[in-house]
This record gives sequence, structure tokens and C-alpha cells, in this order.
Amino acid sequence: MGTELITYKKFNDIALASSLAETLDRHNINYRVEEESTLFNPAFNTDETSKDYVVQINADDFTRVNEILKNEEAEGVEAAGPDHYLYSFTNDELTDLVSKPDEWSEFDNLLAIKILKERGVNITVQTIKQLSNQRIEQLKQPQSSPTSGIIIGYLFALLGGALGAFIGWYLANSKKTLPNGEQVFSYAEADRAHGTRIFYLSIVVLIVILVLRILNTT
Repeated sequence: MGTELITYKKFNDIALASSLAETLDRHNINYRVEEESTLFNPAFNTDETSKDYVVQINADDFTRVNEILKNEEAEGVEAAGPDHYLYSFTNDELTDLVSKPDEWSEFDNLLAIKILKERGVNITVQTIKQLSNQRIEQLKQPQSSPTSGIIIGYLFALLGGALGAFIGWYLANSKKTLPNGEQVFSYAEADRAHGTRIFYLSIVVLIVILVLRILNTT
């Protein structure tokens, strides 16, 4: 069984992260909760005040935790009445919700399925599995090319800044975790190649600067 903890869920509310942590505690699931600042990304376009609370578990536990959450929410879903806001969703909106379980709570996902069935929509286990697989394939796609980040990375690399090395490393190695626990690179191969070049260029320039400084002091 793997020991590396990877991201299972991200929340912008510590109370939601704590609630999940309590559930994991009850079922003796190994986990860690971390505060993650989203101040930086290679495109330099994030909200500086934004923070996420990340719940990490073993990749091997993803399926088990999904089942635990589904079972715990099942009773509440059955008790939900027509005054719940999801009943105002159209069938297409509910199907879209079901196809993106990573963006919604387990409760919302289960209730959407229940509502669709009540409306006579044929949403079988096979359909849900197909939607899940399609979503995973969609999430596997690389993020859009961080062109401005690449340019800034090369600039810092040539100036000898350590930030250039960090940007390069991030571009080359950043990964995202899929709902099934699989990890894939965040950026396309061409962008990761730029990251590798930025990283090594930064290191070379830093070494040259250090050598020149040493020579100038002797």
C-alpha cells in the first residue's frame, strides 16, 4: 500500500475540510489537512487572497473513501424534499452535475441522481460510470499553456534569479490528482520542456554569477 499522501479534495472553507477529516478519523483513514495558498501559478494571474484547504489521503484509499462518503450521505438524500434547490435544476443541469462529481459534494451528486430517476430519466450505473470515465479523460487534458509564465521564467533565469529555477521546476513537475486517485502532469509536454530548460538555465546562470563574484573578491 502506498504511503504518499495526495490531494483528495480541496475546499475554500476550513469547516468543510474539518468535516471530511472527522469522517476519515471515524473510519481510520490516514490523512493530512494542509492550508494551500494559491498566491502563485506560472501565469501570475491568481487571487492573492485565495487559500484552499487540502485534504490528502493515500491514492489506494480513494475508492474506499468515495464509498464511505456515498454510504454516509445516502440516508440524508432519501430524506431530502422538493424544497431542496437541486429540484429547480433542469434535467440537463442535473446530468451535468452527475458528470462532474469532483465539483460537487457527494450529497449533491446522489440527490441529482435521485431526482433524475424520479423524473423518469434512465440513468443507470453504467451511465454514471460512463460519465465518470468521460470526466476523467477531460480532466487529464493539460491546462492551457502559461505563456506569460514561461516568458517571465526565462527572464528571471537570464537575470540569475532563484525564482526562475522555481518557475521552471513548477512547470516541469506540477501534477494534478484525478477523482480516481491517478496523478497526471498539469501542463503539456512542450510546456514542461520549457520548464526544464528554464530550470537548468537558471542553475547555470546562478553558478556563473557565483563564480564571477568569487573571482572578483580574490
